[in-house]
Amino acid sequence: MEVIKINRHLRENVKAFFEAHWGSPQMVISSGVYDCSNLDGFVVLDKYGEINGLITYIVSGHECEIISLDSVDEGKGIGTLLVQEVESLAASEGCEVLKLVTTNDNLNALKFWQKRGFTLSQVLCNAVEKARKIKPSIPMVGYDGIPIRDELLLEKKINKNTL
Repeated sequence: MEVIKINRHLRENVKAFFEAHWGSPQMVISSGVYDCSNLDGFVVLDKYGEINGLITYIVSGHECEIISLDSVDEGKGIGTLLVQEVESLAASEGCEVLKLVTTNDNLNALKFWQKRGFTLSQVLCNAVEKARKIKPSIPMVGYDGIPIRDELLLEKKINKNTL
């Protein structure tokens, strides 16, 4: 699998991916409102040139925040590969912390991130209610019928030896 940095040639494909998989490239979380199709990131393409995995992030000071991570074929190492790419980039840019937000219903994401060394650092109670004021299309109920209410902040200290 080859990881490719998102460039201007991939922007339209990235936007179409977000529209197909999430209804919109707009991401509303406690750290801000983002157009994921314009963020820095990496993709993994399948043999037909279609996006098979995608990660976006922002770097601010000594922190790198993963804004989105998607893998079309789960369980094949695509997500892990993309996270490792961002972690390596963050280390090279002098970041000390890699962080991200997921929601309380996304138990698979919580497992995924913890297996990769992330720890739960904060629960932002009712944060999704605030996000819905900006993006009303956020569903009320998520995975396994769990009401979507809270954001979970996960963090990982960046290993400078990742370079």
